[in-house]
Amino acid sequence: MSPPRPRHLHLNAFLMNAGHHDAAWRHPRTRPERVTDLRYFQHLALTAERGLLDSVFLADGLALGDRVRYNALGGFEPLTLLSALAAVTEHVGLIATVSTTFNAPFHTARKFASLDHLSGGRAGWNIVTSGSVEEAGNFGLDEHLEHRLRYDRAREFVDVATKLWDSWEDDAILLDRERGVYADTGKVRAIDHRGEHFAVRGPLNVPRAPQGYPLLVQAGSSEDGKEFAARYAEAVFTAQQTLADAQAFHKDLTSRLPRYGRTEDELLVLPGIAPVIGSTEAEARALEQELTDLQVPEYGLAQLSGMLGTDLTGLPLDGPLPELPDERDINGNKSRFTLVAELARRDGLTLRELIARLGAGRGHRVLAGTPEQIADELEEWFTEGAADGFNIMPPHLPGGLEDFVDHVVPILQRRGLFRTEYTGRTLREHYGLARPANRLAAP
Repeated sequence: MSPPRPRHLHLNAFLMNAGHHDAAWRHPRTRPERVTDLRYFQHLALTAERGLLDSVFLADGLALGDRVRYNALGGFEPLTLLSALAAVTEHVGLIATVSTTFNAPFHTARKFASLDHLSGGRAGWNIVTSGSVEEAGNFGLDEHLEHRLRYDRAREFVDVATKLWDSWEDDAILLDRERGVYADTGKVRAIDHRGEHFAVRGPLNVPRAPQGYPLLVQAGSSEDGKEFAARYAEAVFTAQQTLADAQAFHKDLTSRLPRYGRTEDELLVLPGIAPVIGSTEAEARALEQELTDLQVPEYGLAQLSGMLGTDLTGLPLDGPLPELPDERDINGNKSRFTLVAELARRDGLTLRELIARLGAGRGHRVLAGTPEQIADELEEWFTEGAADGFNIMPPHLPGGLEDFVDHVVPILQRRGLFRTEYTGRTLREHYGLARPANRLAAP
């Protein structure tokens, strides 16, 4: 019997315009004028592939808001961009955010099946329910759907999408030129779904994709979010500030899997980390301070107000947080509200200090140090049951990703913690996840 393969961590590059720090666009190491330049994103994707990363990921919001005055926000629709990146890369996975609140299952299933075919099996879907009234206003609504209702809709949405991906069997296409038969229509089926939120006949008008389904990713950490993840998600992007919190989240999430007939090896937990890298710790700290010094307080207050569901405009920056609502009264991102509120209370932060602390990661853990120090932190969380890998959020781009690929990845490889070559072709193979069976196929 051959020995088991060594367990390797998984690394996803979260790409965000000029970088994740809210002042990155003001720093001379960034190129904010290129955030609508395809070649810029091609360079980032090829950098991630050079580092043998599992995937790149694009977030997405469906509203712009006033904060664009102070930050390089907005940009490409993610599936459009990832289709262009598929043409210049061969291995790295391509994950896009699409909301279940402001889209339809048929369109979404079709787009992801198309991306999976175009990329040879590298598509992933970050499933979100959206979190702001500004987004609702762009789709004819005065208020955002209530939190639990959004998740009810999301569950049915994913059920419909997976049925549509299963509406073609793998061998449905016959290509029988002699008989004039392209497809076996006995293996292409309507799904005839009628539910509370959707009525979809089907079948999908795209044949079954190389991966069957795109990799299903989820990022909510509220109770509804964790239950949704336990049922559907194969990778979870999460924000945790401490090792103990990350261990508790990992244990809680995986403990929910058995009631959905799932096991721990079917779900990967990837906390976000924002690495500020320098050749010395002092150099890294100096870069972190440079970015902090470039922050615009008005932007930070607006972002913080959104996270906490409380208007902080006009409050003294060197004063404490005001009294906050209970999490149950938050209709946006409940888990991020709790994380930020607890961070401020635990460390006794003023508004100014909290804005600085959130600048690079919006609640994700920020690591400032040498490549060795960054690698040490990743190894500890990986080996101590807090993470199966990480969602890498470079504070500035492109240099932050280049620094990680060129200096941190080789250390992880020398320690036997990360791959030294791609051994699979599809995104599911990178993550060590099985291709889903077709649930609608005839026995």
